[in-house]
Amino acid sequence: MSNELRIEGLSKTYPNGVRALDNVSLTIPTGMFGLLGPNGAGKSTLMRTIATLQEADSGSITLGPSTGSGQAIDILRQKDDVRRILGYLPQEFGVYPRISAEAMLDHFAVLKGITKKSERREVVSALLNRTNLYESRKQSLGTYSGGMRQRFGIAQALLGNPKLIIVDEPTAGLDPGERVRFHNLLAEIGENVVIILSTHIVEDVSDLCSRMAIISGGKVLMTGEPLKSISDIHGKVWRKAIDKNELSAYQNQYAVISTKLMAGRTVIHIFSDTQPDPSFGPVTTSLEDVYFSTLHNTSEQEKAA
Repeated sequence: MSNELRIEGLSKTYPNGVRALDNVSLTIPTGMFGLLGPNGAGKSTLMRTIATLQEADSGSITLGPSTGSGQAIDILRQKDDVRRILGYLPQEFGVYPRISAEAMLDHFAVLKGITKKSERREVVSALLNRTNLYESRKQSLGTYSGGMRQRFGIAQALLGNPKLIIVDEPTAGLDPGERVRFHNLLAEIGENVVIILSTHIVEDVSDLCSRMAIISGGKVLMTGEPLKSISDIHGKVWRKAIDKNELSAYQNQYAVISTKLMAGRTVIHIFSDTQPDPSFGPVTTSLEDVYFSTLHNTSEQEKAA
């Protein structure tokens, strides 16, 4: 039976007055779910709240069968129950640099309640193999590359066969090869559990996730399927190369959703139902265009209000 995570009316305001979450509601099914947003959007606050590391001011989070029947876990109140079925890879996690991956994972397994030594040995060995770290299991963690550390982070997150896994900015700083290996690992894991991938890297969501949400300013701006979201704006995004000093004039005249410097010129993408003029060419739309157009349209609506 598949589970789903249900978040309803979740809000959080910090003592300094920053409203990190503003009435957030999401339904997250089994599989890979992408949470996309700029830095400071509220993603990490939401992840930490789901991971029982901080309190919400209001709202509810439950994890239970997607059919609606059966017992659901109240994430905000049954914290010990949540931690037993949770795997969490935060954006930054510390390791003891002089301890081997094998010894550290064994220690985490004890903390997860795997007390039998023979069972721990079996579990640790299986996870090191799954994350392609078995050959380097005796190496101290301080000698690991960034990609190896991330794979170790996933290994510890998988201890205890979690039903809910949270990964926060997992591919930031990884080289292309490590990123592909990490993607493959996440995709394999995500077939049977709820995985929330929180990131500002658009390609991670388009490559991995069947469902997604865009969050900014603590609010959910949109939810949907990446492929359908891309299809919905097909034929509505146009590009043009301009001189940098022309950018301001184009921003005043058009809905410029993104800019990129290429070969010494500024390439702009604008959102328009029709081709503005023959100097603009059509764009093969991507999730990046969905992301930037959503942020732009929301900003314009807020200005108008």
